[in-house]
Amino acid sequence: MPGPCRSLHSGAATLRVVHLQRIGGIGGSERHVLTLLPALAAAGLEVSFVGLDDPAGSADPFYAELEAARIPAVRLPSSLDVDPVLAGRLRRVLRELRPRLVHTHLVHADLHGCLATLGTPITLVSTKHNDDRFRTGPFRFVERAIAHRASSVITITDALRRFTIERVGLPGARVETIHYGLDRLPPAWGPNPPLAIPETARILLAIARLEPQKGLDVAIKAFARVRRTHPDAVLLVLGEGPERAALEALARAEGVAEAVLCPGRVGDVAEYLDRAELLVHPARWEGFGLALLEAMLASRPVVASEVSSIPELVADGETGLLVSPDDPEALATSIGELLEDPGRAASLGRAGYERARAEFSVERMARRTIELYERVCAPRSESGSSEAR
Repeated sequence: MPGPCRSLHSGAATLRVVHLQRIGGIGGSERHVLTLLPALAAAGLEVSFVGLDDPAGSADPFYAELEAARIPAVRLPSSLDVDPVLAGRLRRVLRELRPRLVHTHLVHADLHGCLATLGTPITLVSTKHNDDRFRTGPFRFVERAIAHRASSVITITDALRRFTIERVGLPGARVETIHYGLDRLPPAWGPNPPLAIPETARILLAIARLEPQKGLDVAIKAFARVRRTHPDAVLLVLGEGPERAALEALARAEGVAEAVLCPGRVGDVAEYLDRAELLVHPARWEGFGLALLEAMLASRPVVASEVSSIPELVADGETGLLVSPDDPEALATSIGELLEDPGRAASLGRAGYERARAEFSVERMARRTIELYERVCAPRSESGSSEAR
């Protein structure tokens, strides 16, 4: 078995790490993995990925990016939320891969990773990516039990750390924040669909799953108000999800259906960020909000709700504007302010870019992750003496 993580810098055996996640497409947590794993590999770790593939999703683009980054991957079909057979298959895969550490992402991987590594010397680390309200229900007891198996729990924001400790009940001593890192916009994986957007249109961009958490209904109501004074504005919503029909019906009811475009998941997000005036993100809760960081890297100001992790990314009045959640009037007012003052919007966008580069770099994320690996993989005696100090 490979030695402890500290050997990365001493010329000894390289740490072998497996990341584990259920995959049905590419969202924020998947984008995080696609960014983190190549950075860990570049730092000298032996990294591989095991995907628990949701047959209802579309996992191929995710694996295509892993392959391009030369990260080895194993795919296991995963049709059930709890599947003892899958845990057994995963255990056999891990026996072949022989990792020193398994790093799980989201509750499905947390559960199966815990089951598959019980009774083994494998060190377990878990990353929590969101403050989904179901985590405060009966599942919190399962999550607490799983946390006893993990040597450390990573949360991607301080707000999520507080939620995980105070609302879910995980022990604070084991929970540490490591922010997402991103240095550049995601590469295009295909062409964008043709959209009937006039060259003179002022694009308000939303990048989010079409589900209640993201507050896109609030965005449409606010947009209807914006259109009264800015008839050249267009709301472009990039994402898929179960709320599509309801959002399209709302746009018709608000009289803005012709100016609300929902093309789904597109091949080149950067193209639309380049054309957009600003990003609209009225989430009701948010684990991180990777779309916010993408907008900042594109030097675009953000208008978002002041909830969960968002104030950790968006400095109100410095890199964007924050408003109360579920308040279409306030959202419309802030959007209108930036449309009417392009100079201010540009200034906020430039400040956002500088903040993203300084506070949310890939190097910083990878370095802090490796430091955590070093601690949890250190020999027990050294780890204990360190805690005593």
